[in-house]
Amino acid sequence: MRRTAPTVALNIAGTSARSAAPNEHIHAEMFAAILEQRLAPGTKLSEDTLGEIFGVSRTVVRAVLQRLAHERIVRIHPNRGAFVAEPTPEEAHEVLQARHLIEEGIIRLAAQKRTASDIADLRHMVAAEQDSLNAGDHQAWVRQSGDFHLKLATIAASQTLYAYLKELVSRTSLIIVQYQKGNLSACNCDEHTDIIDALAAPDEERAVAVMHVHLQACEDKLSLNGETPKSDLHAIFSRSSKNQEPTS
Repeated sequence: MRRTAPTVALNIAGTSARSAAPNEHIHAEMFAAILEQRLAPGTKLSEDTLGEIFGVSRTVVRAVLQRLAHERIVRIHPNRGAFVAEPTPEEAHEVLQARHLIEEGIIRLAAQKRTASDIADLRHMVAAEQDSLNAGDHQAWVRQSGDFHLKLATIAASQTLYAYLKELVSRTSLIIVQYQKGNLSACNCDEHTDIIDALAAPDEERAVAVMHVHLQACEDKLSLNGETPKSDLHAIFSRSSKNQEPTS
């Protein structure tokens, strides 16, 4: 009996890992679609449609949607289903205020803990952002811009701040889709470079000041009375899911 117990535990763990795999894949795909602004606020997230796209059961899809709802980027309405969240102007203001508070703490820690390698990585990321802008690849640029801010949280070495910021970055993407003025880029590569220069100095107070200016500039490019575009789920996920085998 003593020999079989560990085997049973391992089998259970293996089963759990296999059942979690499709959930993680679908969550990652949907989270990326929101972060890259491919899924617009207000888009209906049909369990049947998503199950068909990803080749999984409605139970798997429902679990992913509940997780995204917990992260506040999806809203589930009784008798109506799940929709990509549509931040109100008040919620948009709260999210942006929270980013000022969270990212000041992150930038202070990053200024204290950054290494030469970190600075080099940040500069490489900004160069990649600029390449995407030059190529007109808006989706890649949006993802890279968010990754830049999350990289700062990684340098700060605070898992708690990273988790908070990850949620705020995804919610900011929804806000930008809904309220951005025209085709203005909400984030600026030059401002990212200014942040890196302050960290490299190192000048903690300047880094904090530049971050606040940067976040305020992003907010100034928003108009809190825009209309929300809708998205087609098949068009968004067909490429990423076509090679996925059906999972029950």
